[in-house]
Amino acid sequence: MLATAVIRYVELHRAMGFKFHAQNGLLRGFAAFADARHDEFIRTQTVIDWAGQARSGAQRRNRLLTVRRFALAMQAEDSHHELPPGDVFGHEFPKRGIRHIYSCADLDTLLAAAAQLQPAGSLRPATYVTLFALLTVTGLRISEALALHLDDFTADGLVIRATKFSKDRLVPLHETTDLALRGYLARRGKVSACDPNFFVSANGRRLCYDTVKSVFLKLVRSVGLREGPGLPGPRIHDLRHTFAVRSLEQCAGDRRSIARHMLALSTYLGHAHVADTYWYLQATPILTAQIACAGEALFSGEQP
Repeated sequence: MLATAVIRYVELHRAMGFKFHAQNGLLRGFAAFADARHDEFIRTQTVIDWAGQARSGAQRRNRLLTVRRFALAMQAEDSHHELPPGDVFGHEFPKRGIRHIYSCADLDTLLAAAAQLQPAGSLRPATYVTLFALLTVTGLRISEALALHLDDFTADGLVIRATKFSKDRLVPLHETTDLALRGYLARRGKVSACDPNFFVSANGRRLCYDTVKSVFLKLVRSVGLREGPGLPGPRIHDLRHTFAVRSLEQCAGDRRSIARHMLALSTYLGHAHVADTYWYLQATPILTAQIACAGEALFSGEQP
């Protein structure tokens, strides 16, 4: 049955270092759908019917291409497996949305709202203020911050383990950030001295992403940074985008300096390739002005 083949396929990719969480769920869903039709092999029509059940065009294409890659691997073992065409649901390349680059006023408002979380005087306000502030000044992924353990906070900085690209890295901290984290730990120790997780809830338990996301959305809506449920607006991950952009804004200089800065920024953010860091960059008034100055210097024959 195809369910067994999916297990082998997923285990192979995980052995090669891929997490394969989303693909595992999709392929298991497809296998269950195909098995209900008593398909012993991958059939094009079955793939199309299953992928077509998704709600959006992007989801339908993702389903189709995920199973198509699986079919390619299976067809190499047995030619009875059919390879569905990749353009059944059209050709649409992913579009980069406009990310919210937080201003200093935005961040002050967000952190002030987090400080007012209830119950007053509990660890909860301090946890969210410290968490959101840490994301702002380090550009950590929210998953990396929530996975931090007490032992990961060292004299040299934060040790980020098994990140998105299965690499460990050290994130040096500014002295003010180090001091703020130590202040949080002093309060945290009175609530949860045994739990190994760095960020914990008011009752001393590890924070989960869904809870943090829910609190974040309530905060940004309460301060007017985002409208009601279902409407677009600032995201937690935009704090990482903001860190990358503001970092580049502070790097005025020649092309060599900027190239060195980008390499350092890419390493600090934990990217596998510097090209991944470019995805986080976005035009701002400061960057646009710097680009204009560089363009004028180049046009006038000055050394850029």
